Amino acid sequence: MTAPNAASAPADWSARADEAARSVTRMFGQRLFFLPGTHIAAIERPSSRLKNLARPWHYWWQAHYVDCLVDAGRRELARGARFDDGNRPSAGRLASQLVTGIRLRNFLTFVNNYYDDMAWLALSTLRLEKLADETRMRGRRRNARVRRSLTLQFDSASTDDLGGGTFWSKKRNFKNTPATAPVALYYARTGNSARAQMLVDWLHAKLFDPAQGMYQDGLRINSDGGVLLEAAIYTYNQGPVLGALLELGGPANLERAAALVDAVARHLTRPAVQAAGRTAAVLRCDGTGDGGLFTGILARYLALAANDQRLPGPTRATAAALVIETAQAFWDGRRPVRAGESLERKGAHQGAQLVFSVFPETPADGTYPPGATVELSTQLQAWMVLEAAAVVSGPALQPNPAN
Repeated sequence: MTAPNAASAPADWSARADEAARSVTRMFGQRLFFLPGTHIAAIERPSSRLKNLARPWHYWWQAHYVDCLVDAGRRELARGARFDDGNRPSAGRLASQLVTGIRLRNFLTFVNNYYDDMAWLALSTLRLEKLADETRMRGRRRNARVRRSLTLQFDSASTDDLGGGTFWSKKRNFKNTPATAPVALYYARTGNSARAQMLVDWLHAKLFDPAQGMYQDGLRINSDGGVLLEAAIYTYNQGPVLGALLELGGPANLERAAALVDAVARHLTRPAVQAAGRTAAVLRCDGTGDGGLFTGILARYLALAANDQRLPGPTRATAAALVIETAQAFWDGRRPVRAGESLERKGAHQGAQLVFSVFPETPADGTYPPGATVELSTQLQAWMVLEAAAVVSGPALQPNPAN
């Protein structure tokens, strides 16, 4: 199943993002423990409701699900129409119900053992609160309470150990980019720019690899007190660093942001054959499981860079091309759910649905053929990339720095 060549016909990325939103919410969305007013995403399909609830708890996948729903909600607000017909909840309402579901599933609290997980939820509920303000949606106070609770966690995890940075978990033996970068972005978006800048500067001093122009994973404290550098470069780590640099602004931060976009283009891309045989560079993806989210996160922040007029024109063009070409590859490689293929939960709202590939350069028929188990993380990733393309291509949908 292929779409027209992006060069021959303008793509309606908002409509495509709607299709991804409908597919994910219909295929994976369900009530938590059958409780009204709740929403939660199954970890995989096909799978029964109870089997999914018995599986390991993926808090941060749900946090990014909130973010995707906020993306869809912003588009609903811009055009005055819901992403999934008028008889179903708005994206903002689903996001609010999801936050309720996360709290209940997480044993009546938003606090867990991983500061990066909590940072992603804090960022998504901050965006949800702004959406609620614009739509007069209920839940604004609840979202603010979530953030106040989580801010205390970030304050306690951002210490002077190892010269700064944020701990990854409550074991407090690893300070890394996955925690420090989204916490820095959160501080920047909530008015604590001094603390955000300290974290960004720590990342640059301790984990920036000048040879590649990107940020390494972290510093681990061994049992003997020694410090080990985890030098791996992950796509998703570059995203929130880029977001924090843009949010903070100023010549030095913007220079670092432009250099980071260029480094991503050099080192984190792969060739993909698009429709009509055209070859383009797309963002590298990292498989299933947690890695299934990584590139979607990077695309979210590349979209901000693409629309940021403070960056040089060539940098903005590079960021836009990375997002659009990756989105086009995911779209070209999509496949419809076949007749008789039981990916939906029993009794779910019926309608045309799509499955997206794990990798943009490989069609979904290759990574998720009919009968295969489909993971939520990978479908959220494709949805995020399509939402990023809608942001890049739609002037009316361009986010302000707080989004």
